[in-house]
Amino acid sequence: MPGSIFDQVRADHSTLNELAEGGFQPPEQTRVIAVANQKGGVGKTSTAVNVAAALAEAGLHVLLIDADSQGNASTALGVPHDEEHASIYDVLVDGMPFRDVVVQTRFAPTLYCLPATIDVAAVEIELINTSSRESKLRLALEDYLRSRYEDGQSRMDYIIIDCPPSLGIMTINAFVAANEVLIPMQAEYYALEGLALLSRSIERIAEIHNPALAVSMIVLTMFDGRTTLARDVEAEVRTYFPDATLDTKIPRSIRVAEAPSFGSPVVFWDPRASGAIAYKRLAWEIADRGIEGWQMRRVVREATEGSHNPEVEDVGITGNDNSNDAGTADNNSKEA
Repeated sequence: MPGSIFDQVRADHSTLNELAEGGFQPPEQTRVIAVANQKGGVGKTSTAVNVAAALAEAGLHVLLIDADSQGNASTALGVPHDEEHASIYDVLVDGMPFRDVVVQTRFAPTLYCLPATIDVAAVEIELINTSSRESKLRLALEDYLRSRYEDGQSRMDYIIIDCPPSLGIMTINAFVAANEVLIPMQAEYYALEGLALLSRSIERIAEIHNPALAVSMIVLTMFDGRTTLARDVEAEVRTYFPDATLDTKIPRSIRVAEAPSFGSPVVFWDPRASGAIAYKRLAWEIADRGIEGWQMRRVVREATEGSHNPEVEDVGITGNDNSNDAGTADNNSKEA
């Protein structure tokens, strides 16, 4: 049971010290993580945005792809996303290259965003008769990573995709493009039912389109450890998903909810708030997991496809090292 507010302050202070001492190690290969939950209001976008922000704050190169027509992730990063600006819609429907749409955010020189506009809501209709429509995002992302490699730019360490709260074509595209799925969920029993359904859907998509895909992480959000319900749900999740359930839990926090109205992730807006510290610890835990299971997933993919694609592997996975200065901006990106 949580103690007093002073205990929380001491715990937060201890966490900051641990993160400062431990640092964030870059992954050996680019990690593509889809942040998904078909249930809305579970902190999905807050998790995607603040994990991306915390990783970039640590000097890692991060691209956040906003795949939700609401554009909330774009708002949280202060990136313009009205109809006058190009977005992921233009990439998937019109074939516009990533490099012409990706925006460097104002918060960190290594934090980028591919924004979404309301037009994204029409993607499913626009692509209904398109061949390989489930692979549009993967192909465009591979082209972008390849172009960075050829231009001698720093490898992207993390690609984080903020999925819409549905299992439509945008989410399927994200699952086909990703290697991992991070599921944020509230500690409530309805969420347990949704988690079971979502995990089965991901398994089916993996069987058909992306054998390398796996639910690698589950994080409990809006968590209140004082309640029996929250503790019981946590125990259930850890029973059925012992390897995927992360140790870090995101508490309910008004500061996390307020931050988007200021066009900023809470990690940058109020870095000493308990919610911000929890997201920093979550980002550290994700980074600390490194590429566990990656080699196994790659073996599955190679066995399924018959052989690996060295061109894509060299660009999108291993890439070039981060020898460029972390402060070097992407020359082909537009500043927000």
